[in-house]
Amino acid sequence: MAVSSVQILGTGQLLELSRRLRAASGAPIQRNMARRIRRAAEPLHRDLQNTVRTLPMRSQGRRAGSRGGPSPTTRPFRESIAAAIRISVRASSAPGARVYLDKGLLPRDIPVGAVQQLNDGRLRHPVFNNRSRWTNQYTPSMWWDKTVRNHTPRMTAEVARVLDDVRRQLG
Repeated sequence: MAVSSVQILGTGQLLELSRRLRAASGAPIQRNMARRIRRAAEPLHRDLQNTVRTLPMRSQGRRAGSRGGPSPTTRPFRESIAAAIRISVRASSAPGARVYLDKGLLPRDIPVGAVQQLNDGRLRHPVFNNRSRWTNQYTPSMWWDKTVRNHTPRMTAEVARVLDDVRRQLG
């Protein structure tokens, strides 16, 4: 599963329900459905942010004679990634919820590939932006996928409950 996107879609049911909502011109019902679907996805969003903020990272270690130094960035790496995780909900065309990493919110010096590397368990990067010296940092692998997998049954049940309620309202 790609780190950049998680989608909750019951395509057939949601599309049919969306068509019926438009036909009944049920804007308040549609807004209520979108709000409840967003509420179903919010725990995953918060959990992904908390997971990346507390993700343990260990370094490769220093070689003999190498020195440390101040970080070249002014903001925390994991906090920047957590701030870029977003939720998108649609109730009209292509209805559903999507939890994704917004590439536009990442600082320019953090490539999107770095987040995929974190999910793979190893982040390889230049030492203090010196492209002739590289190092590795290690994290538990598949943290994004495991977090999503833990939330999928709850979210699927919640979206099914929302769809049943909206169907009942439409009669």
